[in-house]
Amino acid sequence: MSFESFVAQRFLKIKSQRKLVPLITVLATLGVAVGVMVLIVVIAVMTGFQSELKRRILGIEAHIVVMRFNEWISDYQKDIKLIEKVPGVTSAAPYVNAQGMVRSPAGLSAIVLKGIDPQRSTVQVNLEGKRSLGQLLTDDSSAQQEAGIVLGRVLAEKVHAKVGEGLMIMVVGSESADARMVPKMWRLKVVGLYDTGMHQYDGVMGFMNIHRLQQMVGCGDLATGIEVKVQNVDDVETVSGEILGTLGLQYWARNWKQMHYNLFSMLRLQKLMMYVILTLIIVVAAFNIASALIIMIKEKVKDIAILRVMGASQRSIRSIFLQKGMVIGLVGIGLGACGGFFVCLILAKYPFIELPGNVYFLTSLPVKITVVDLAVIFLGTLGICILASFYPASKAAKMKPVDGIRYG
Repeated sequence: MSFESFVAQRFLKIKSQRKLVPLITVLATLGVAVGVMVLIVVIAVMTGFQSELKRRILGIEAHIVVMRFNEWISDYQKDIKLIEKVPGVTSAAPYVNAQGMVRSPAGLSAIVLKGIDPQRSTVQVNLEGKRSLGQLLTDDSSAQQEAGIVLGRVLAEKVHAKVGEGLMIMVVGSESADARMVPKMWRLKVVGLYDTGMHQYDGVMGFMNIHRLQQMVGCGDLATGIEVKVQNVDDVETVSGEILGTLGLQYWARNWKQMHYNLFSMLRLQKLMMYVILTLIIVVAAFNIASALIIMIKEKVKDIAILRVMGASQRSIRSIFLQKGMVIGLVGIGLGACGGFFVCLILAKYPFIELPGNVYFLTSLPVKITVVDLAVIFLGTLGICILASFYPASKAAKMKPVDGIRYG
């Protein structure tokens, strides 16, 4: 143990101090601990919210959407083969979008229909039972077979529909429809219900087999666009450029970052603002650290003078009090980390906080702790504690030995 560390350890002993200094030291330590705990919990919730939202969105939507300018894609099978040859692409599948109205004996609602290829689509949603979305929507060779549809749970509750029951759907903007006649009504069977926990999908969207929806829309063997999944979701800009270079200028593409730019930018800004605001708790605790050190310096004037007379340099005196502030910060960080991890564990294991899905996108409060967030919190807190200790330590280092004789 170095000379500075030994003296700093002696100065930290509560028994050798007056009652006021230990009290302020304990309060400063608790202040740092509370600030670190609150920061860990809030940042973990913000990170978990962003990560879970990203996971669910990319489960139901494509990483990249490829479309033609102002027209349907005709030879999409050929385009899919070209896209799958692009480095970084894992899969590609056609889709058809349509809008309409869904009616049951007990309710009526607008609906967004999405036709997918059961053999190619990689849409991932939570379904009841062991069957996947592709298995539920597998095309039936029988033309008389009633077409199936998978509804969002919120939409099904809105129209009071259950699995196995029939629905009537009117498709808006059908290619084969006559503007002078009432749009045709189609009878579909609810073959499953999905639940993503996101109201904007569960409340409006229904999945169908692409061939059935093509028949309802009257577009023939055409596709609205092609959904592309990539290996690295953060590398979608590069892959999009390569896809467009392969297909030609008549195509355009949008990736998930562009489609949800405002949402994720808002979440990043909120996370940054919460970090800045909650750091003020640690700043307040740092003032207590400075107060404790200033009072200790007043109390240890005689001891500091003796150390200077014995040959201790200004650098050594400064190091003694900086180490004391650093120890207070480290103890506070340790206590705060334990408390933060415990609260995060409770929130992750017992999701007792429910969120309204039509307001917060998700219905539960996710928690995720990352190494980067912890490093920023720990190093930032330690830096604030050291900065708070620097002024008192500098004042102690500049103290002259004669002051200890005069005021000690």
